[in-house]
Amino acid sequence: MRAQNLVSITSLLLMPYLGRAKRRIGERMGSVALQGEGQQNLLCSYLSAALLLGLAGNALLGLWWLDPAAGVVIAAVALKEGIETWRGEGCCAPSASGSEGDCRDACCS
Repeated sequence: MRAQNLVSITSLLLMPYLGRAKRRIGERMGSVALQGEGQQNLLCSYLSAALLLGLAGNALLGLWWLDPAAGVVIAAVALKEGIETWRGEGCCAPSASGSEGDCRDACCS
């Protein structure tokens, strides 16, 4: 088994737990940054699933097109996340009082 596959399998198994834990702790601390990091961990596990699906479909079923298709999906998700980050979307969350646009930490200033 190649090292890249092992990293992807480990990511698929562990990142959902890490992501949920970071989001839960971020909520308790009021840290939008930590909540966002937890979301990125979850995204990492989804991308690992797409990668492994593409590789397995190619290797086991001879679906040569599935591996490049998974690559296109991964690239599209990365582009979407990059654009959202560039625009600053998802940085500010509603405050505990429920008002929109209040930053809980300095990510928006």
